[in-house]
Amino acid sequence: MARETAIKLFESKKVRSVWDAEKGKWFFSIVDVVEILTDSPSPRKYWSVLKARLKKEGSQLTTNCSQLKLQAADGKYYLNDVADTEQLLRLIQSIPSPKAEPFKRWLARVGYERLEEIENPELAAKRMRELYRDKGYSDEWIEKRVRGIAIRDELTNEWKKRGVKEQMEYSILTAEISRATFGMTPSEYKEFKRLEKQKDNLRDHMTDLELIFTMLGEASTTEIARNRDAREFDENLDAAVAGGTVAGNARKDLEKKSGKRVSTRDNFKEIPEAKKRRIAVSRD
Repeated sequence: MARETAIKLFESKKVRSVWDAEKGKWFFSIVDVVEILTDSPSPRKYWSVLKARLKKEGSQLTTNCSQLKLQAADGKYYLNDVADTEQLLRLIQSIPSPKAEPFKRWLARVGYERLEEIENPELAAKRMRELYRDKGYSDEWIEKRVRGIAIRDELTNEWKKRGVKEQMEYSILTAEISRATFGMTPSEYKEFKRLEKQKDNLRDHMTDLELIFTMLGEASTTEIARNRDAREFDENLDAAVAGGTVAGNARKDLEKKSGKRVSTRDNFKEIPEAKKRRIAVSRD
């Protein structure tokens, strides 16, 4: 079954989502939706209690809900209750929330935009650029981020063709590329940048140079895996270390000649405020 995972945003809050190409519909994490509608500090507990109540009432909603593996805060994938648009609309009726109506409109828009993107894939890239631009990113940074996504997709497609198992093995290989490139795994890098493990996407908080070396590590891994005709996890692990080492050596060479580290604690949370202060000073 062809599935595509994604993160959708409703009022800056994440909703883990999966597009099922065969069924032609989105499936959304129920816990994420519950958290948005209720602002509950324990959305899983809220959903557990609500699910028990609906089951007692004989609702078919809990019976028809599916489970899919979604990425958690620790980077691993676990089974989660998910619902399609129709099921979510019924679920919303059981949750008193002032956000119910805006969320219904959001659901309709997400579905419509997906149909548009299937007809015209360029719309997806355009919307991604608009989203980053609205958050305050520069056009130069956005182009690197978009290019990095394409390079990442090429790498994961290569892994899939070469027998690497998704989720856990992808995470391990990615960690090894990052370790060889920067001397840190992604989780260690998040701590270095003082990011929240669950909410923050590491690459969205990287500087231009960090993005460039991330791309170099992943592009090198893809090229090495192809040239070696790497098969299964072990051979691709060797390719990942080799690809990351290419980027790591280039990073060290730049640091030696520039006298400045590539990895920095600066992240997107702080950079816009610094820019705003500089703009304010220049205007004065």
